[in-house]
Amino acid sequence: MTTTSSLAFQPVLERIAEEIERTPGRGRAADYIPALAACDPRSFGMAVAELDGTVYGVGDWREPFSTQSITKVFTLALDLAREGDELWEHVGREPSGNPFNSLVQLEYENGIPRNPFINAGALVVTDRLHSRTEDAAGELLSFLRAESGNPAMDFDEEVAASESAHGDRNAALAHFMAAYDNIDNDIPVLLDQYFRQCSIRASCADLALATTFLARHGIRADGTRLLTLSQAKQINAIMLTCGTYDAAGDFAYRVGLPGKSGVGGGIIAVVPGRCTLCVWSPGLDERGNSVAGVAALDRFTTLTGVSVF
Repeated sequence: MTTTSSLAFQPVLERIAEEIERTPGRGRAADYIPALAACDPRSFGMAVAELDGTVYGVGDWREPFSTQSITKVFTLALDLAREGDELWEHVGREPSGNPFNSLVQLEYENGIPRNPFINAGALVVTDRLHSRTEDAAGELLSFLRAESGNPAMDFDEEVAASESAHGDRNAALAHFMAAYDNIDNDIPVLLDQYFRQCSIRASCADLALATTFLARHGIRADGTRLLTLSQAKQINAIMLTCGTYDAAGDFAYRVGLPGKSGVGGGIIAVVPGRCTLCVWSPGLDERGNSVAGVAALDRFTTLTGVSVF
């Protein structure tokens, strides 16, 4: 297996960016969230963060974008750190095989979402974090600011309002789970927290740095422990099997890393014990994953030989 020293990350990223630039098809920006529809699908940025906080980047790697479902990883970590295994009584750990906003499985699984990264599961996690902090979105933002070292990171109120105005399906998911006593907070409060959570804007550099606690097996940037070794392993495992919606098998096959995508075009990925990555390009495939982002991560693991396999 080829190995890559830290100093070699930059030329690898530059090679990937050159290859992506020559790639014709880039997908389409998410058009069901009007505030995201105007993004240029050919934008591209990529960053790698080492465990000591050194960051390498290329392209639009310092351009903030809408994080969307990427934030589900961090709310999961924050809640799991607080309540431990009790969480798994309310949300599963299995791939869904269905679109991320599907209502189908909740009907015959008694209101227990299949995993924390589909919308229903993320709503449960946000709900439980909000019950423990009284401000789930604020707790998430504080965590991301601290881990990334970027105090200017913030919510995008336009995106949050846009999602709220087009959030009927998420409201339906929340009400359905509430009927099974799997939601604690008032639905309008939960939805406001969830939409604000998803609206956070961050760059590839920010997110690569913020994710390094998973590569450090649960240790935060300040040296304190957020997660146990087992909890960090659990989150990485769920990212590998469930992090890219109903394309998780193909992502594992191509990339070979735990990852989590968002419809804003970003994808984070973890190399445990080594580094973290974030790539952003707004053009999505039919399953909601960045076309150029998946291709770039595929090339990264191919060129460096770095993967969990």
